[in-house]
Amino acid sequence: MTDGATRRGRVIVVAALLLYAAGVLLLTLSPAPINLGHEEAIDKVVRTVRDDAGQGWFSYSKLELAANVALFAPLGLLLALALRRGLVWLGLLLLPAFSGCIELAQAVFLPDRTASVWDVVGNSLGGWAGLLAAVVLLALVRGRPVSARSYPERRRP
Repeated sequence: MTDGATRRGRVIVVAALLLYAAGVLLLTLSPAPINLGHEEAIDKVVRTVRDDAGQGWFSYSKLELAANVALFAPLGLLLALALRRGLVWLGLLLLPAFSGCIELAQAVFLPDRTASVWDVVGNSLGGWAGLLAAVVLLALVRGRPVSARSYPERRRP
């Protein structure tokens, strides 16, 4: 890939990251909880999975955790693609920090929202899963078959 194509690709990825992050902020910092008005449908989903599908361990809190993971996975993927190769590890810090700031804003400024450490955990796990997926995908795309000749020969002392 040429430098121009690489630069253009990075601009597209950064734009997608910023748009997705803005969407996450709109969703998580709206004054009313996202489940408001949908409680009956959510309860039906939980009951169906728990009772009809025989998954007695399933609950609303597990559904919420899964939703948090799913929400932040694309954010982690886009962040990993936006960061330079040697800086992807920063995502391990940035994703929980972003989630923590959201929860703090909910606690301080949005009385109808419920801030939770478990949301930070779920968001972080989702973001890290996205980071990992990006790292694996990039390694597959950039990688070459590994052979014995790929490694320099070791000299014996």
